Amino acid sequence: MIIDRIKKVNASEGKREKNTLASDMLVGKWVKCDKCKEILYKDDVHENLSVCPNCGKHFRISSRRRIKQIADEGTFKEIGEKIETTDPLNFEGYLKKIDSLKEKTKIKEAVTCGKCKIEGEDAIICVMDGNFLMGSMGKAVGERITMAIEQAIKQKLPLVIFCVSGGARMQEGMVSLMQMAKTTSALSKLNEKGILYISVLTDPTTGGVTASFASLGDIILAEPDALIGFAGPRVIEQTIGEKLPEGFQKSEFLLEHGFIDKIVERKDMKSTLAQIIRLHKK
Repeated sequence: MIIDRIKKVNASEGKREKNTLASDMLVGKWVKCDKCKEILYKDDVHENLSVCPNCGKHFRISSRRRIKQIADEGTFKEIGEKIETTDPLNFEGYLKKIDSLKEKTKIKEAVTCGKCKIEGEDAIICVMDGNFLMGSMGKAVGERITMAIEQAIKQKLPLVIFCVSGGARMQEGMVSLMQMAKTTSALSKLNEKGILYISVLTDPTTGGVTASFASLGDIILAEPDALIGFAGPRVIEQTIGEKLPEGFQKSEFLLEHGFIDKIVERKDMKSTLAQIIRLHKK
């Protein structure tokens, strides 16, 4: 099957040199779905909002691609872009790794925040990116999100946070953990003003992010089959010495047990957010 796909791609790309080997097409052009095990042409996956066209698995995506999917074209204006990572503990090699990630990902931190329109509705959005130290929350991430929350309060705009994280950033120690309290405090002020906060949980949302702002939404949405929890299933099993239920910490399990409000497929996410914002305005 995969050879047939490669031949079709070779035939469709007439610009390629005739002596190009079919095996060369595998490099950088294909992605394997770890759910259905199908080999997929990467461009087809991107055109399908980074969702497997065969089984519907939602691949992890960058903050840049997420913003493009959610914000109306040309409306996104970044907030807190000058807030960058510092090294409060003088952790060896930390800033060098950060610089390398900046070069590789073309972003400056694990979250990008800004003001935009969603189907014509003004909103403040924060989008975390798992490509940057697995979306871990350090001082800069906490400060950017807090600044976005403060802007939502000041401008009386709904807040949407797309969460993806491996937890607190251990290179920043206690400073990282304090971001849980800082973001939670800011959200408390947002709530006092009666401003809508929608939390969107994507794969994976774990650790200190789950224990703070990710779980505090007025409405909590999630993508299908997302891993959501504080500690991972393996750690919990080792701690309690028991086998966990099937699908434990997946978004479907959490929906069934009342921890989230709705599972929304990526193709419906933008329209769902806009609908919720309009209903809240009324």
